[in-house]
Amino acid sequence: MKHLKVGGLMTDDVVSALTGTSFREVAKLLAEHDISGLPVVDADDRVVGVVSESDLLARRALTAGGVMSAPAVTVHAEEAAADAARLMVRRGVERLPVVDEEERLVGIVTRRDLLRVFLRPDPEIRRRIREEILADALDLPPDAVDVHVLDGVVTLAGRLPKRSQAVALRRLAERVEGVVAVVDRLSARDDGGRAGAPSARPAHDFS
Repeated sequence: MKHLKVGGLMTDDVVSALTGTSFREVAKLLAEHDISGLPVVDADDRVVGVVSESDLLARRALTAGGVMSAPAVTVHAEEAAADAARLMVRRGVERLPVVDEEERLVGIVTRRDLLRVFLRPDPEIRRRIREEILADALDLPPDAVDVHVLDGVVTLAGRLPKRSQAVALRRLAERVEGVVAVVDRLSARDDGGRAGAPSARPAHDFS
């Protein structure tokens, strides 16, 4: 199943600073580009830290290297956008520099960029669950269960041959970009077809 990658959301025209960039110049870059933070790189363009507005206000060193938060929390372009969002929330940062295999800066992704993950239309979410999960991942007919999507909330209802298939379907649906929560109304033949109480689980738990 395909997942939206960080590389598809990142900005590749990145405003950055060198460790020796002056405090004043960093503040000027933030103001001129209307951004709240930027990555700090060394002479080889490798990310060594991040400077935010709060860093500038809290510290009074003379250079970017003196005020930056380090080490920088970074991601690679091939990582899933949902995983990057979890990392961002877990580490309490507003932006993630995107680096290549040698840790060199290639882009930046912000919380605003990652919010685009949750703007996928309901019909597109339904299509992906039917085609990419039911048909491709689980080798079941696309209409094996009823898939209803409203405002990103997915309701799965029906009976599958195995309980393991029902569990896999719910977990994979939770990871589809744009899914806010999954309501599980599934039952399975190998548990006697007894459906438990419907349960709703939030998708993309970033805690």
